[in-house]
Amino acid sequence: MNNTKKAIFVAIIGLLITGGWFGYQKLTDDTYEGMSIIPEQHDDIPLFPGLEPTRDQYEVKGDHWREIYDFYLEELPKLGWKKQNTQSALEDNNPNNDWGGFISSWTKEGFDGELTIFASYNQFDEQTEVHFDQTPIYQSSTWIHDVPERICIYKDSTSQDCTVIRDENKINKIAAFINEALDWEQEATPRDKESTIDFGEIDIKIFYEKEKEIYFQSEKGTKLMKPEPEFFELIGL
Repeated sequence: MNNTKKAIFVAIIGLLITGGWFGYQKLTDDTYEGMSIIPEQHDDIPLFPGLEPTRDQYEVKGDHWREIYDFYLEELPKLGWKKQNTQSALEDNNPNNDWGGFISSWTKEGFDGELTIFASYNQFDEQTEVHFDQTPIYQSSTWIHDVPERICIYKDSTSQDCTVIRDENKINKIAAFINEALDWEQEATPRDKESTIDFGEIDIKIFYEKEKEIYFQSEKGTKLMKPEPEFFELIGL
Protein backbone atom coordinates (compact mmCIF):
# COMPACT_ATOMS: atom_id res chain seq x y z
CA MET A 1 0.00 0.00 0.00
CA ASN A 2 1.57 3.32 -1.08
CA ASN A 3 1.69 6.31 1.24
CA THR A 4 -1.26 8.08 -0.43
CA LYS A 5 -3.58 5.07 -0.17
CA LYS A 6 -2.39 4.44 3.37
CA ALA A 7 -3.17 8.03 4.36
CA ILE A 8 -6.65 7.80 2.83
CA PHE A 9 -7.27 4.47 4.59
CA VAL A 10 -6.16 5.89 7.96
CA ALA A 11 -8.35 8.96 7.42
CA ILE A 12 -11.40 6.80 6.63
CA ILE A 13 -10.82 4.62 9.70
CA GLY A 14 -10.42 7.76 11.78
CA LEU A 15 -13.69 9.16 10.49
CA LEU A 16 -15.49 5.89 11.18
CA ILE A 17 -14.14 5.75 14.72
CA THR A 18 -14.92 9.42 15.36
CA GLY A 19 -18.37 9.12 13.81
CA GLY A 20 -19.09 6.02 15.84
CA TRP A 21 -17.94 7.72 19.04
CA PHE A 22 -20.04 10.82 18.47
CA GLY A 23 -22.98 8.63 17.49
CA TYR A 24 -22.56 6.73 20.75
CA GLN A 25 -22.30 9.99 22.68
CA LYS A 26 -25.48 11.31 21.01
CA LEU A 27 -27.31 8.06 21.77
CA THR A 28 -26.15 8.21 25.39
CA ASP A 29 -27.15 11.86 25.74
CA ASP A 30 -30.61 11.22 24.27
CA THR A 31 -31.14 8.10 26.35
CA TYR A 32 -30.66 9.90 29.67
CA GLU A 33 -31.64 13.40 28.56
CA GLY A 34 -34.48 14.03 31.03
CA MET A 35 -32.97 12.35 34.10
CA SER A 36 -31.71 14.18 37.17
CA ILE A 37 -29.78 11.08 38.26
CA ILE A 38 -28.56 7.98 36.39
CA PRO A 39 -28.44 4.82 38.55
CA GLU A 40 -25.84 3.18 36.30
CA GLN A 41 -23.40 5.91 37.33
CA HIS A 42 -23.80 5.15 41.04
CA ASP A 43 -22.50 1.97 42.64
CA ASP A 44 -24.96 2.33 45.51
CA ILE A 45 -28.11 2.65 43.36
CA PRO A 46 -28.81 -0.79 41.87
CA LEU A 47 -30.98 -1.14 38.80
CA PHE A 48 -33.83 -3.63 38.91
CA PRO A 49 -33.10 -6.39 36.36
CA GLY A 50 -34.77 -5.72 33.03
CA LEU A 51 -35.22 -1.96 33.36
CA GLU A 52 -34.14 -0.06 30.25
CA PRO A 53 -33.53 3.73 30.09
CA THR A 54 -35.68 5.81 27.72
CA ARG A 55 -34.89 9.54 27.99
CA ASP A 56 -36.63 10.47 31.27
CA GLN A 57 -37.60 7.10 32.72
CA TYR A 58 -36.86 3.37 32.84
CA GLU A 59 -39.22 0.78 31.41
CA VAL A 60 -39.79 -2.95 31.57
CA LYS A 61 -42.52 -4.93 29.84
CA GLY A 62 -45.27 -6.27 32.06
CA ASP A 63 -46.62 -5.37 35.50
CA HIS A 64 -43.60 -5.52 37.82
CA TRP A 65 -44.04 -2.57 40.16
CA ARG A 66 -44.53 -4.82 43.22
CA GLU A 67 -41.27 -6.68 42.56
CA ILE A 68 -39.51 -3.34 42.02
CA TYR A 69 -41.02 -2.02 45.24
CA ASP A 70 -39.75 -5.03 47.21
CA PHE A 71 -36.38 -4.93 45.44
CA TYR A 72 -35.54 -1.39 46.55
CA LEU A 73 -36.94 -1.83 50.05
CA GLU A 74 -34.55 -4.75 50.45
CA GLU A 75 -31.46 -3.59 48.53
CA LEU A 76 -31.10 0.12 49.32
CA PRO A 77 -30.73 -0.29 53.13
CA LYS A 78 -27.89 -2.75 52.49
CA LEU A 79 -26.06 0.04 50.65
CA GLY A 80 -26.45 2.61 53.42
CA TRP A 81 -29.69 4.30 52.36
CA LYS A 82 -32.25 5.37 54.95
CA LYS A 83 -35.92 5.34 54.00
CA GLN A 84 -37.64 8.67 54.62
CA ASN A 85 -41.06 8.01 53.16
CA THR A 86 -42.93 5.31 51.25
CA GLN A 87 -46.42 5.20 49.77
CA SER A 88 -47.84 2.44 47.62
CA ALA A 89 -51.08 1.14 46.16
CA LEU A 90 -50.77 -1.78 48.57
CA GLU A 91 -51.68 0.60 51.40
CA ASP A 92 -54.50 2.33 49.49
CA ASN A 93 -57.84 0.84 50.55
CA ASN A 94 -59.95 3.29 48.59
CA PRO A 95 -61.82 1.25 45.93
CA ASN A 96 -62.17 4.36 43.75
CA ASN A 97 -58.39 4.64 43.32
CA ASP A 98 -57.50 2.45 40.37
CA TRP A 99 -53.73 2.67 40.27
CA GLY A 100 -50.74 0.43 40.76
CA GLY A 101 -47.42 1.77 41.89
CA PHE A 102 -45.35 3.34 44.64
CA ILE A 103 -43.18 6.29 45.55
CA SER A 104 -40.33 6.19 48.05
CA SER A 105 -37.71 8.68 49.19
CA TRP A 106 -34.25 7.92 50.57
CA THR A 107 -31.28 9.75 52.05
CA LYS A 108 -27.69 8.73 52.61
CA GLU A 109 -24.68 10.33 54.24
CA GLY A 110 -22.58 11.96 51.55
CA PHE A 111 -25.43 12.06 49.01
CA ASP A 112 -26.45 15.57 47.99
CA GLY A 113 -30.20 15.77 48.50
CA GLU A 114 -32.82 13.05 48.45
CA LEU A 115 -33.27 10.06 46.15
CA THR A 116 -36.87 9.56 45.03
CA ILE A 117 -38.08 6.44 43.20
CA PHE A 118 -41.50 6.43 41.58
CA ALA A 119 -42.90 3.40 39.75
CA SER A 120 -46.27 2.72 38.15
CA TYR A 121 -47.86 0.28 35.75
CA ASN A 122 -48.93 1.75 32.41
CA GLN A 123 -51.92 -0.38 31.40
CA PHE A 124 -52.13 1.13 27.93
CA ASP A 125 -48.54 0.24 26.97
CA GLU A 126 -48.50 -2.82 29.26
CA GLN A 127 -45.23 -1.80 30.87
CA THR A 128 -43.90 -0.68 34.22
CA GLU A 129 -42.34 2.78 34.25
CA VAL A 130 -39.82 3.89 36.86
CA HIS A 131 -38.49 7.37 37.57
CA PHE A 132 -35.37 8.14 39.62
CA ASP A 133 -34.94 11.71 40.86
CA GLN A 134 -32.32 13.53 42.88
CA THR A 135 -33.94 16.45 44.65
CA PRO A 136 -32.52 18.97 47.12
CA ILE A 137 -33.53 18.87 50.78
CA TYR A 138 -34.81 22.23 51.91
CA GLN A 139 -34.77 23.46 55.50
CA SER A 140 -36.96 25.98 57.29
CA SER A 141 -35.22 27.85 60.08
CA THR A 142 -37.15 29.80 62.72
CA TRP A 143 -36.68 33.55 62.48
CA ILE A 144 -39.40 34.63 64.89
CA HIS A 145 -39.17 32.92 68.27
CA ASP A 146 -41.15 35.32 70.45
CA VAL A 147 -44.29 36.65 68.78
CA PRO A 148 -44.78 40.31 69.77
CA GLU A 149 -48.03 41.94 70.85
CA ARG A 150 -47.97 44.13 67.76
CA ILE A 151 -46.23 44.33 64.40
CA CYS A 152 -45.86 47.20 61.97
CA ILE A 153 -46.14 46.78 58.18
CA TYR A 154 -44.59 49.28 55.77
CA LYS A 155 -46.32 48.73 52.44
CA ASP A 156 -43.43 50.04 50.34
CA SER A 157 -39.74 50.74 50.81
CA THR A 158 -40.18 54.54 50.89
CA SER A 159 -43.15 54.69 53.26
CA GLN A 160 -42.69 56.43 56.62
CA ASP A 161 -46.06 55.31 57.94
CA CYS A 162 -46.95 51.76 58.82
CA THR A 163 -50.06 49.70 59.39
CA VAL A 164 -50.16 48.36 62.94
CA ILE A 165 -51.57 44.89 63.60
CA ARG A 166 -52.44 43.93 67.18
CA ASP A 167 -54.61 40.90 66.49
CA GLU A 168 -52.76 38.01 68.19
CA ASN A 169 -54.22 35.38 65.86
CA LYS A 170 -53.16 37.32 62.75
CA ILE A 171 -49.65 37.93 64.08
CA ASN A 172 -49.21 34.24 64.90
CA LYS A 173 -50.29 33.25 61.39
CA ILE A 174 -47.97 35.78 59.74
CA ALA A 175 -45.05 34.58 61.87
CA ALA A 176 -45.87 30.95 60.99
CA PHE A 177 -45.81 31.71 57.26
CA ILE A 178 -42.37 33.30 57.58
CA ASN A 179 -40.91 30.62 59.86
CA GLU A 180 -42.15 27.82 57.60
CA ALA A 181 -40.81 29.41 54.40
CA LEU A 182 -37.84 27.59 52.87
CA ASP A 183 -34.31 28.73 53.63
CA TRP A 184 -32.86 29.97 50.34
CA GLU A 185 -29.11 29.94 49.68
CA GLN A 186 -29.28 31.02 46.05
CA GLU A 187 -29.51 34.57 44.75
CA ALA A 188 -32.98 36.09 44.99
CA THR A 189 -34.66 36.94 41.69
CA PRO A 190 -35.63 40.65 41.52
CA ARG A 191 -39.26 41.49 42.26
CA ASP A 192 -41.30 44.60 41.41
CA LYS A 193 -42.56 45.31 44.93
CA GLU A 194 -40.97 45.57 48.37
CA SER A 195 -42.55 45.84 51.81
CA THR A 196 -41.24 45.52 55.36
CA ILE A 197 -42.63 43.93 58.52
CA ASP A 198 -41.24 45.23 61.81
CA PHE A 199 -41.46 42.48 64.45
CA GLY A 200 -39.61 44.54 67.04
CA GLU A 201 -36.68 42.15 67.43
CA ILE A 202 -36.28 41.73 63.67
CA ASP A 203 -37.18 43.59 60.46
CA ILE A 204 -38.19 41.39 57.54
CA LYS A 205 -38.28 42.67 53.99
CA ILE A 206 -40.81 41.13 51.59
CA PHE A 207 -40.02 41.06 47.88
CA TYR A 208 -43.01 40.06 45.78
CA GLU A 209 -44.70 40.24 42.41
CA LYS A 210 -48.01 38.96 41.11
CA GLU A 211 -48.17 35.13 41.07
CA LYS A 212 -44.42 34.79 41.67
CA GLU A 213 -42.58 33.32 44.64
CA ILE A 214 -42.08 35.59 47.63
CA TYR A 215 -38.65 36.31 49.09
CA PHE A 216 -38.16 37.20 52.75
CA GLN A 217 -34.87 38.85 53.70
CA SER A 218 -33.48 39.78 57.11
CA GLU A 219 -30.21 39.78 59.02
CA LYS A 220 -30.71 36.00 59.29
CA GLY A 221 -30.65 35.38 55.55
CA THR A 222 -33.18 34.73 52.79
CA LYS A 223 -36.32 32.61 52.63
CA LEU A 224 -38.58 31.58 49.76
CA MET A 225 -42.34 31.00 49.80
CA LYS A 226 -45.00 30.46 47.17
CA PRO A 227 -47.45 33.38 46.77
CA GLU A 228 -50.06 32.37 49.35
CA PRO A 229 -53.23 34.53 49.01
CA GLU A 230 -53.92 34.15 52.75
CA PHE A 231 -50.55 35.69 53.60
CA PHE A 232 -51.27 38.78 51.50
CA GLU A 233 -54.71 39.09 53.09
CA LEU A 234 -53.20 38.91 56.58
CA ILE A 235 -50.70 41.69 55.93
CA GLY A 236 -53.08 43.79 53.82
CA LEU A 237 -51.12 43.77 50.55
